[in-house]
Amino acid sequence: MTDSGLRGRVDAMLRSPGAGLLLDLDGTLVDSEPTHRAAFATYFARRGWDVPADMLHLFAGRRGAEVFAAVEGPWTGEDPMGLAHEVIACLDVETYPPAPVAGAADAIAGWRRAGLPVAVVTSATRAWTTAALDLLGVADLGVAQVTAELVEVGKPDPAPYRLGAEVLGVEAAACVAAEDTPAGLSAALGAGVGLVLGVTTSHAARTLRAAGAHDAVDDLSALVP
Repeated sequence: MTDSGLRGRVDAMLRSPGAGLLLDLDGTLVDSEPTHRAAFATYFARRGWDVPADMLHLFAGRRGAEVFAAVEGPWTGEDPMGLAHEVIACLDVETYPPAPVAGAADAIAGWRRAGLPVAVVTSATRAWTTAALDLLGVADLGVAQVTAELVEVGKPDPAPYRLGAEVLGVEAAACVAAEDTPAGLSAALGAGVGLVLGVTTSHAARTLRAAGAHDAVDDLSALVP
């Protein structure tokens, strides 16, 4: 689909009665992949673990504790939640600051001004989510948050997106979602989200389309009203 065609489809969906916008956070609203990869690398080095770089992709878009529990590695047998907290403690936003993804702030601000309900649906904590919305300058616009604390099972399970639509008071089929990882795309599609866009900050467009994305975009400019 052409850029203009996609923008038109997005605009038409989001201006329809009962619509909602569901947005992933890391890699979708803010480019924080370098921030998180550095935290994992720091923690693994501290533990003396030689973890291949490609294994870090397994953590993308998912709760760290769930990956530690499901994937065999040098951490096997340790408390997954404790490991996740220790990685979070290694986040260094001064050395590796997250950067806003182009169009993210304008999309949120524009649709909130138009009265559209918007939610961030993320595997991250509420504290990290609030900090990211502050970075984007949209923390005071009434954006709902579905964070790791609110669902028992994280992405790729559909539960976060189902809750996102419920929080907004809309049907998932009437929503547009944006995600940057296969795990996130699976969650949105499994919840029945009507239009799911893959954002190519972390994976190639072909990878996102193969994971089920209805279309792939470089950033969130196509979501700006």
